[in-house]
Amino acid sequence: MARPALLSPIKIGDHTLDHRIVLAPLTRLRNTEQGVPQDHCIEYYEQRTTKNGLLISEATVISPVTDGYKFAPGIYTDQQIEGWKRVVDAVHAKGGVIYLQLWHLGRAVSSKDLPPGNYPVSASAIAISGTGVFGTEYEVPHALTIDEIQDTIRDYATAAKNSIKAGFDGVEIHGAHGYLIDQFINTSSNVRTDEYGGSIENRARFALEVVDAVVEAVGINRVAIRFSPWCDFQDMKDDTPLETWSYLTEQLQAKHPGLAYIHFSVPWQLEIGEFVYQDNISSSLDPFRKIWKGPFIATGGFLESKTAIQHCEKFPNDLIGFGRTFIANPDLVERVRHGWPFNKYNRSTFYIQGIEGYTDYPFYSPTLFDESGKPVATDKTNPAPTSQL
Repeated sequence: MARPALLSPIKIGDHTLDHRIVLAPLTRLRNTEQGVPQDHCIEYYEQRTTKNGLLISEATVISPVTDGYKFAPGIYTDQQIEGWKRVVDAVHAKGGVIYLQLWHLGRAVSSKDLPPGNYPVSASAIAISGTGVFGTEYEVPHALTIDEIQDTIRDYATAAKNSIKAGFDGVEIHGAHGYLIDQFINTSSNVRTDEYGGSIENRARFALEVVDAVVEAVGINRVAIRFSPWCDFQDMKDDTPLETWSYLTEQLQAKHPGLAYIHFSVPWQLEIGEFVYQDNISSSLDPFRKIWKGPFIATGGFLESKTAIQHCEKFPNDLIGFGRTFIANPDLVERVRHGWPFNKYNRSTFYIQGIEGYTDYPFYSPTLFDESGKPVATDKTNPAPTSQL
């Protein structure tokens, strides 16, 4: 049988990967309160490293003015840079490739969680409705001025330089899921009347200027960006999503065709407590994939190995980002390669501290399954494995 495309080489930036299974960026909140990766963070990434396999770090705060997630990492202090360097060194020692995801929360944070004197900011003074995932009480954000927008763009560039200083192979700009860049893109959160609001071209301007600045700071082969055009998380809604993200993709293809990759997150639908992949006409990434000629990462709810394999056969420039499944299966690549069953993830441990649900998921062993191949429960932390991705 021919080797499936999912397990075949592809080049991103300056690196030729041995396969297209990617550790998606996953907020895990296991760092110190000062945003410094700890020893178990090193182990977590090292466990999931394969030779010439791509890991994308958890979302990492670019400056103190937006640091409102306790135990999330940063990349703006010497201690944070040194902490990340230890992670990167461990990944590189096993031959892996790792990018850092650059993150600005924008309005998706409360002023009580920010350093004194700071407050949520966004494209416009529009609050997210309700409360956040971690009980955050949202408030009306400050609409960034033109000068403040330029300062923020410089923060992205500085964070990118700090990432390379820490040894990362590249950076992924977080332009998705209702955080600052996404807040500028979507009509639901951007009602500005200046050059950063109104038309598609204006609402896309901030994202494209961030890419320009980061490319200038670290080089085009080290830069990628993530989008989520159909996602409604944190009150995201755009009046013309197909046209908006097509324009963004067209501009990147025209001006920065050498980007390492573009990363699109597909929407999830909550069903019976689980997110399931929705691959239909309204949420299709095909229009953007047709525009972008380089490597293309698709992430979000690939529930079976068969689905992921078939996807890469259909789209030869695609890689697949795995999130929950990679959390529960540190040896995911080998399990896919050999057809081994998977551990089931435990959602209740996704955002706690310590090692539970972090570095204690078991590597594959035949003893985890009975003679018929049915998974056998191990303990409350690692319930019965499942063959689902």
